[in-house]
Amino acid sequence: MDISLILVPTDFSDCAMNSLNYARQLAQKFDAKLVLLNVIDSREAKHFASYSKEPLEKVLDRLINQGKQNFRRLLTNWEGKDIVQESLVSVGMPFQEIAMKARDFQVDLILMGGYGSRGKGGTIEEIFFGSTVEKVVRLLPCPVLCVPIGWPEER
Repeated sequence: MDISLILVPTDFSDCAMNSLNYARQLAQKFDAKLVLLNVIDSREAKHFASYSKEPLEKVLDRLINQGKQNFRRLLTNWEGKDIVQESLVSVGMPFQEIAMKARDFQVDLILMGGYGSRGKGGTIEEIFFGSTVEKVVRLLPCPVLCVPIGWPEER
């Protein structure tokens, strides 16, 4: 299998940073590029707008700008910045946005962070409908690699 482009969704958490570092190592071995994606969950943005009594557009603008700033900070010091083809912030249902970007960019692999056997606390939605990772795995025909937090150091 030839890997030349890897999609790495990130929420900038420790778990996501672990997967970014693993993606960097993998990309370097395959001489591949990375597409980094931060998805703002549209449902959460609507809840926040309702709670704060702000227009949804204003909340989304602020969250998009925050995502872009997080990418700027990340890419300033991160060792993998030279292999990043693009970093994107999008809005929608996370698993759908990941699937659409994977198809748009025709990636060879999606590499995502996961909470592994420790779990994240499991919301009702995750219990009945699965996590974002599980939804992406079911939806896409390309390989999806889930890297649990702390891996491979804890092995």
